Amino acid sequence: MRRRTFITLLGVAAAWPLAARAQQPGKLPTIGFLGASTPTTASEWITAFAERLRQLGWVERRTVAIEYRWAEGKAERFAEIAAEFVQLNVDVIVTYGTPPVVAAKRTTSVIPIVFALAGDPVGSGLVESLARPGGNVTGLSLEQTDSVGKRLDLLRAVVPHFRRLAILANVPNAAVALEVREVEASGRTLGIDVTTREIRRAEDIAPTFAALKDLTDALYIPASPLTNTNRILINTLALNARLPTIHLYREILEGGGLMSYGPKYTDLFRRAAEYVDKILRGTKPGNIPVEQPIKFELVINLKNAKALGLTVPGNLLALADEVIE
Repeated sequence: MRRRTFITLLGVAAAWPLAARAQQPGKLPTIGFLGASTPTTASEWITAFAERLRQLGWVERRTVAIEYRWAEGKAERFAEIAAEFVQLNVDVIVTYGTPPVVAAKRTTSVIPIVFALAGDPVGSGLVESLARPGGNVTGLSLEQTDSVGKRLDLLRAVVPHFRRLAILANVPNAAVALEVREVEASGRTLGIDVTTREIRRAEDIAPTFAALKDLTDALYIPASPLTNTNRILINTLALNARLPTIHLYREILEGGGLMSYGPKYTDLFRRAAEYVDKILRGTKPGNIPVEQPIKFELVINLKNAKALGLTVPGNLLALADEVIE
């Protein structure tokens, strides 16, 4: 019986991730998850992340611990949460969006940091290069500036007499600032008059919409923790102002909005779990290349289009990966 018990226990131990067994007795490897928005707005992403971890052998509270903290779109919270994770001595910090990654990188140069998504990792100074990140930071790039032209083309296909565009931008976000410049440049090429309206906190959103009345034909909303957290408010105000909107990802259309075009975020969070797996098993983050999106998806909110009195061409509906009725 003793021999059988020993063999059984040995088999269970072999199935556990190697890094988990390297920890001190009673201490599980710990992931610090810095949520830039709220648990509600990020629920699908968390589920995808945790599911992929389980597939890789990291089961929460059994082989790994996950400490979740939520900034609720408040930029001042990013550094506070990162500092808390340093105090907790977590094994890896996972986050998303450029400002949280910047805050975490400034807080620690030792703890590995994995970003599930970031706008322009090289341009924002998060990594030295995509192929060789260096340092303690790696993850997945959104390449959101590369798809700006496609989003403007989508608006032109749906919005009649489209000549004026307003950008609702959290400009202190480095990736957003880069995207704004790209939108402005693309707008000039297409003969579109582009204006940028800056928001820094939730309280700025409603007054910005009031100031935009009758001044634009459509609204371009770069992705950021602030706009993600307040997406229902933004989409409600846009609908009330009868403004079509274009976004980067599908989840933001849950509260309204016209269209989104960009990477599938749940896929990025699954891939981020694979980065965490490699790091917990001993790979240095600086040696793991930053990957780019594999697939972009077009989502059209037909319900919102009808409410705005817009007709979406049949050929565009046929190209859509998803149509919200």
